Amino acid sequence: MQGDGSEGADEDEWGGFGEDDEEEQDSTTVVAQAEHGGSNNKSKPPTGQELRAIQDASLLYRSNSFKLQIDALLPNVRPKGSQKSPLDHFLMTLHTFLRSLPSIPAQHPLLAYKSLGKQGVAVPYTLPFPTRETKWKVTFEKPTDITLVGSWANKISVKGKDDKHFGVDIAVEMPESLFQEKDYLDGRFFFKRSYYLATIAAAIQDEKSALNVEVFYEAALNDPRLTTIVLRPHKDDSQSDFSNLHAQVRIIPVLPSPSPIPFHRLSPSHTNIRTSSDDPAETQLSTPLYNTTLLLSSLPKADLLTNHKLKEISPAFQDAVMLLRVWANQRGYGEGSQLCVRGFEGKGFWWAALLGLLILGEEPSSTGKTNVRQKPLGRGLSSYQLFKAALYFLSRHEFSKSAIFVKSSEGHTFPPEEYVHHHSAVFVDSSSRVNILANVPLGSLELLRHDARKTLEILDHPTSTSDDPFTQVFLREQRHLSTRFDVVLRVELSRAKLSSSVASSSELDHGSSDNALLSSLSTVLHHGLGNRTQAVVLLHPSSEVRLISEVYPSRLTSIYVGLIYDSDHAFRLVDHGPSVEDQDSEEAKQFRNFWGEKAELRRFKDGRITESVVWEVKTSDERAHIPSMVVRHLLGRHFSLVNEDIQTWQAQFDSSLHFPDSVLDLHESSRGSTGFKAAISAFDNIVKGLKALDDQLPLALLNVSPVSEYLRYTSTFSPLPIPASSSLALPEPLRYLPPMDIILEFEKSAKWPDDLRAIQKMKLAFFESIATVIMKAMGGVKATVVVGETSTKTSAIQDQASLEIMTPQGWAFSARIWHDREATLLDRIINDKPRNRKVGQITDVEHNPELHEARQAKELYTRRFIHAPQHHRAINNLCHRFTAFAGTVRLVKRWLASHWLLQCHVSEEAVEIICAHIFLSSDGVGTSVTDASACVPRSKERGFALVVEYLKEWEWENPLFVPLYSTKDSIVSTKPTGAVVSASSRGVWFISTEQDTEGRVWTAGGPDLIVARRIRSLAVATWDFLCGIENSSGFTVKDLFIHPTVHYDIIIELNSSVLPRYFQNVVADPGVWSRKNVSQGSDMGTVVRPGFDPARLFFNDLARTYGETLKFFYDPYGGNRIGAVWIPTLKNPRLFRVLGGFSSIPNKKENEKAKDKGLVVLNERAVLDEIERLGAGLIERIVLQNS
Repeated sequence: MQGDGSEGADEDEWGGFGEDDEEEQDSTTVVAQAEHGGSNNKSKPPTGQELRAIQDASLLYRSNSFKLQIDALLPNVRPKGSQKSPLDHFLMTLHTFLRSLPSIPAQHPLLAYKSLGKQGVAVPYTLPFPTRETKWKVTFEKPTDITLVGSWANKISVKGKDDKHFGVDIAVEMPESLFQEKDYLDGRFFFKRSYYLATIAAAIQDEKSALNVEVFYEAALNDPRLTTIVLRPHKDDSQSDFSNLHAQVRIIPVLPSPSPIPFHRLSPSHTNIRTSSDDPAETQLSTPLYNTTLLLSSLPKADLLTNHKLKEISPAFQDAVMLLRVWANQRGYGEGSQLCVRGFEGKGFWWAALLGLLILGEEPSSTGKTNVRQKPLGRGLSSYQLFKAALYFLSRHEFSKSAIFVKSSEGHTFPPEEYVHHHSAVFVDSSSRVNILANVPLGSLELLRHDARKTLEILDHPTSTSDDPFTQVFLREQRHLSTRFDVVLRVELSRAKLSSSVASSSELDHGSSDNALLSSLSTVLHHGLGNRTQAVVLLHPSSEVRLISEVYPSRLTSIYVGLIYDSDHAFRLVDHGPSVEDQDSEEAKQFRNFWGEKAELRRFKDGRITESVVWEVKTSDERAHIPSMVVRHLLGRHFSLVNEDIQTWQAQFDSSLHFPDSVLDLHESSRGSTGFKAAISAFDNIVKGLKALDDQLPLALLNVSPVSEYLRYTSTFSPLPIPASSSLALPEPLRYLPPMDIILEFEKSAKWPDDLRAIQKMKLAFFESIATVIMKAMGGVKATVVVGETSTKTSAIQDQASLEIMTPQGWAFSARIWHDREATLLDRIINDKPRNRKVGQITDVEHNPELHEARQAKELYTRRFIHAPQHHRAINNLCHRFTAFAGTVRLVKRWLASHWLLQCHVSEEAVEIICAHIFLSSDGVGTSVTDASACVPRSKERGFALVVEYLKEWEWENPLFVPLYSTKDSIVSTKPTGAVVSASSRGVWFISTEQDTEGRVWTAGGPDLIVARRIRSLAVATWDFLCGIENSSGFTVKDLFIHPTVHYDIIIELNSSVLPRYFQNVVADPGVWSRKNVSQGSDMGTVVRPGFDPARLFFNDLARTYGETLKFFYDPYGGNRIGAVWIPTLKNPRLFRVLGGFSSIPNKKENEKAKDKGLVVLNERAVLDEIERLGAGLIERIVLQNS
């Protein structure tokens, strides 16, 4: 809106997007019609124009469907053209009003402040506040020019996140007469700007203005120097009511052109703030941020012209900017109700400048820091190609090493060296004056690089099992801290202090104490963490509008620090500094000053003596906390913060996987080596012992395969042995010893019988022979032959024998023999057609028990001897490839178990494969994914959050394929084409791998439909709880694992003192196993019983006996309650029939005259009495709910 131009000529500039919308619609229609075989008549072949549209879409937009998705997205993020008319009318009214404002005589800034204060309008003066000794004055004259600028003027405005308003920026040019040449000094320009702004705000607020809008102040990054006026309409349905457009008008005072302030005084090296300090060194500090902020007052008009030029050069520029801004908004690089990435608030023009670099190219730099000059791209690129080129540039460019100067026709205003020496990141726009990234921390740019890499991985390597790439890139919310960062810290700022030596000058340069503090904090953390992290990011709430009666924006009370680990360096124990020879050097002094008391001279094994910082840890879990320990130390050292001011949740997650301290204390006397490595070492010793027995056994042992979660690092709890000699000293609730399953494979021999029942007997004889010789050969080892499954009824042809081996150190193993002949014999029974014909071609299990028995045995054989060893090796490989994989699996298992779902409804192997999907789905090449991939989590906490996010969105009606075993070349041929459900399966999950194309090995028995929906609801609730980390300091991890029981009909409470696994309970009471409450030396405690879990056995009995009456749930990790719900179909009366499957009683008649229809109903009381008798000695009480 030109001040002296005709108003009518400007109406077209403010118009809607009608013509553009029509063009887009035409383009979309052509492609869509071509996709469906023509425009009007489906029998006609595609026209030449339609074929060209299809080809162009494939070449320029990745695919036809991707172009259609972009074409559908853009109209939905643009402002509605039909709703722009009231805004146009308001802008014309505002233009007229501003041009008619009266002049105000010059006056002292304090008098001006008091005068406007009487009208309820504060003048947002910057620091330091004017004093009575101030000699300059402030005044007001009507604007010399009023221009519509920014994204709205160039039609690149997009819908903001979280219902934020569209921004309509108005540049109000302040008259040249208001300023003097030296107003660049000591904030004088900003004082005069503030008064000018406040005068306009007071005039608009006056009822006489008749503008009928709400008036606010707003300051990007809470910097008072960037304060603007925000106008929002009242809802009155008037001609100027643009509330339906959901837009707000922002008034920005700008410098006149030509500028009365000489730009050469605003170079990054100039010092334009004079302090009263006597220290000459302090007064000579340059003020690069102050100078840049002042230069921003000349940017809006230049930015408007530049973007208009780019639109003419590249027709796709407009859509490309909008795509880039949508992508950025989804990731927190802008305003919103959630946390904003530090430095990007109010940086909407940066995304257009980035594309400007790609279109115009880069100036040759004389700094020597730009290794490869960015050359201009082709001008005929599509919006998607420009968008992807921007991501490619961001993913490869390191702003800490290379300065960027966009090509300009006028050349550099300031020497490039000045930008490089005074800014950590440099991106000078085409005006060649303003460094757009002057106040953006390097950590934020590193996160931007990380997100660009992650997006390119999704676009370049889409997986068939993942969401549509378009959805992941443009539509999915990506701002959640728990899934974005490997560790998150919440920092309270109320006690934070800057060093007194830099506080005053830094605050003046940054505009506020908060900005100075955050800048220093970001610099210190970035330097201290070094290559431990790929990104160190500060996040805080976006600036909010404030009343015009408030002088300054509200202070920040807390911020969040997000870390993305570099797994190669994150957990190192020592940071090395200068060597002892450089003890007196400046570098050594800076090292000691930076690290404080943590810095010390150390001699290392290679003979070096260096300044070092050593991080003391005792366990692997503590080692994962080293980056957080670094942050805590640096914040305390440099900002006077104490531990209570810094909150992280890693230790709380760790505690859910650890035994209580009192349990470890009771085990202390008998504890030797514990943990996964000790368990694997014990396994290796057993293998060596068995291998040495070849001469004493009928057949030579070929292989011993581990198939236990304790031997692949994925058991919820770390393995803890119980030596037989010390078992009597432990109370009953602490005596659980898990057996670790192993598979024995012997050489092939014709001596094995050809009868399945005889094979099982032969295994017993084999085990008896092994037990005899191993106890003789290995001192202290005890071996016992175990027959049958105690929890289920087994058939004579099914594998049922195992050898239980106990080592002197207290480790337990359960060995089984794999004989491949069993599969052949079972297949003969299953595929025996004459046998099937004898039962009338019916193969249903009710009519052919032998066939059913064979199928069950074959399913068990395949799962136990074929898939289990393969699964073990694949998962064990993932644990070594990805640092966070094992911890993620352990947390997810603990979470599902604590909510009474693991083992009883969801197999542990299915959980491991789902977790593997999170780590492998970041790339379409399966095993080529490495820990360095941008999508791969590097902490168990982040991995857990990603699994929960996946489970809440997973549409399990579609099969999930996980490339668990494959190489890059074998994936295409092994992916399943569909799901096949066997007649006997109850599960609704289909989780397939290359070895299990049907996806039923680990999910055939569950979860069923009810449990699957329950898991989804649980994931949704857990996700909402995890999101609370961003909104409250009261977030407690333990609450994630507390299971609500209000939805159960029955709660069976068990006696905790007789449960060997009770010490694993989430809320275990240490008093239960205290020596005062538990008697020692009981008959049951004289023998170590590996795997003995009465609660599990009782649960299995209940599920087998009452499975058609009740659905049961319980926590396998020390749960002392069993929940149950009545099967809904049994609540209605039904006709009596023999063997109905549930306990029933005659239905009561409604009245005496009613006919007896022979209906029966569930006898709930009888069922509960039977359960109570079955659990005598184990059940404390049965609680009825929802009666």
